Amino acid sequence: MRALILGNLLCAFAPVLGLCQTPSFTPPEGLNYRRVNIFSEGSRMSGELYSSQNATGKLPAIVMAHGWGGTAAGLRRDAMQFAKAGYLVLAFDYRGWGESDSRVILLAPEPKEHPNGRFTAEVREVREVVEPIDMAIDWFNAIHWLQDEPLYDGKNLGLWGSSFSGGLVVYVAERDHRVKAIHSQVGAMDGRTVVTDEAGRKKIYSESTAMARGQVGFPEPGVKAIGELRGAPVYSQFVIYEPVEDVNKALAQNCAMQFLIAEKEELFDNRDHAIKAHATYRGPKNLVTVPGITHYGIYGTAFNQAHELAQKWFDKYLKQ
Repeated sequence: MRALILGNLLCAFAPVLGLCQTPSFTPPEGLNYRRVNIFSEGSRMSGELYSSQNATGKLPAIVMAHGWGGTAAGLRRDAMQFAKAGYLVLAFDYRGWGESDSRVILLAPEPKEHPNGRFTAEVREVREVVEPIDMAIDWFNAIHWLQDEPLYDGKNLGLWGSSFSGGLVVYVAERDHRVKAIHSQVGAMDGRTVVTDEAGRKKIYSESTAMARGQVGFPEPGVKAIGELRGAPVYSQFVIYEPVEDVNKALAQNCAMQFLIAEKEELFDNRDHAIKAHATYRGPKNLVTVPGITHYGIYGTAFNQAHELAQKWFDKYLKQ
C-alpha cells in the first residue's frame, strides 16, 4: 500500500505549514487577483488568477493544480511569488474538489421525452475521488481557458505540479504541445504501481467490472482510503496511467522538464518515477535531489529552495 500514497499536502497540515486559506482570501498589495470559472466537460471548475499590478504588456503563464486531496487555496504561496516575478498564474480545483462543482450521475434512466434536450432528474454528485485521466482532462481545459485571457502572451506556457500533480503535468505536457516547460516536484508518475501482484490485479479488474455494470458506484466524498489522504482512488484509471513511459512525446515541442525529488522519499521509489522519466527524456531536462527531506518536506523546510528552482527554470524557458 505504500506505493499508493501519492498525495499532495492535505489541508489538515495547513495550521503547521500555512498552505490552505479560506475562500475569502485577499491578496497582498501589488497583486491582481480574481476568481474565474473554467468549464471542463460541462462542469464548472473554480480557478484563481494572479498577476502583478506592475506588469506591462503580455505575460508568460504558469498553470498550477494540487495533488491528492489538496485545493487551489493551498497553492497561493507559490502562485503569488510567480505573479510578483512577472507571470500570469492560473491555479484551479479539479471537478469535485475545493470550490469546483461536482460531476453528477443520474439515479434513474432519463425520460423518453425531453424537449430542447432538457429534463429534470435526481442526481448524485461525484466528489473527492481521485481519477488521473479525468484530472488530466481538467488540466487540458484549464489550458484551453487560458488561451483567451487578454494578459497571456499566447506562447510561453509552463505547468507546475507537486506530488500527484507532479505526474499529471508530465502527462499533460506529453499530449498538449503548447506546453513549453514543466516543474514537477516529488512527482508520482506511474499509476501501475497500484498493482503489486496478480491477486491485486484481479481485485482491481473485478471492482472495475462491478462499476461498469452498475453494481457499485463511486466512493463517497471525503473517504480516506489510503492513509490520511482525502479522496478514494478509482483504480481502473490508475492501471492505464503511465506518464513515465511517454515522456518523449513532449519532444514535439521540445518541452523543458525539471524534476525535484526528495532524498528520503518514503511514499514511492524515485527510481520508478522522476529518475526514470529524467533518464528517458531526450529534451531539455534537469534533475535535482533535495537532500535530507522526506516527501512532505518539499512544502516545509524545502519550500523556498523548491520555489526558487521552479522560478529559475521557468525564467530560462518562458522569458525570452
